[in-house]
Amino acid sequence: MGDLKQHSLIKAQERLRDQVGHALRAALIAGELRPGSVYSAPGLAAELGVSATPVREAMLDLAREGLVEPVRNKGFRITEVSERDLDQYTELRTMIEVPTVGRVTRMATKEQLEELRPIAEEIVTSAREHNLIGYLEADRRFHLTLLGLAGNERLVETVGDLRKRSRLYGLTGLDEAGKLVSSAEEHLELLDLMLAGDAEGAEACMARHLGHVRSLWAEARDEPVGRPTSPGLGSTL
Repeated sequence: MGDLKQHSLIKAQERLRDQVGHALRAALIAGELRPGSVYSAPGLAAELGVSATPVREAMLDLAREGLVEPVRNKGFRITEVSERDLDQYTELRTMIEVPTVGRVTRMATKEQLEELRPIAEEIVTSAREHNLIGYLEADRRFHLTLLGLAGNERLVETVGDLRKRSRLYGLTGLDEAGKLVSSAEEHLELLDLMLAGDAEGAEACMARHLGHVRSLWAEARDEPVGRPTSPGLGSTL
């Protein structure tokens, strides 16, 4: 029985770590945690109402994703992404995703493509409901699942890594301005072109979509540091 209790305790700790990680990602997206700033695990823990241990563990998870970097004896710095970085990430994604979409259009079955529709609709719904975490998670699943139909796991891993490195900060302002919905709806447009067998049109749509995403990155970066964001960090846990 002692082993079972220990197992239950470990599971509970893992769940708390995941919850803290989710809250920290939400704070990053909302702009409550700013690029270049250093945050201590005890300080964040106090805001979240938890102990420092799950915060430190969650921050290490974010560090492996490139979202933060450890700062000795201080905590974690939110990593910054330069305009040059964003341009290069966009170029790489365009080189990979545009021709892959064309190839998938030619080789995938209609059944495989239709399975993507609920995810595309979830992206639009999340954008309309101002659910930023849901929006980004559904967007990630749509793009990586679509690319996965090409049958190249390394390609999917590469794009997944590029997406993490080019994450969006401060999306709240763009969401309030209604600028995420049009980008969200492009997923349905892309899917319809692919189902119609229009590989060339699908490639053009993907290229345009990635260009719009790059514009969103630029606008999110331009959000003023002192602008109001979503409710406090503690409310996201």
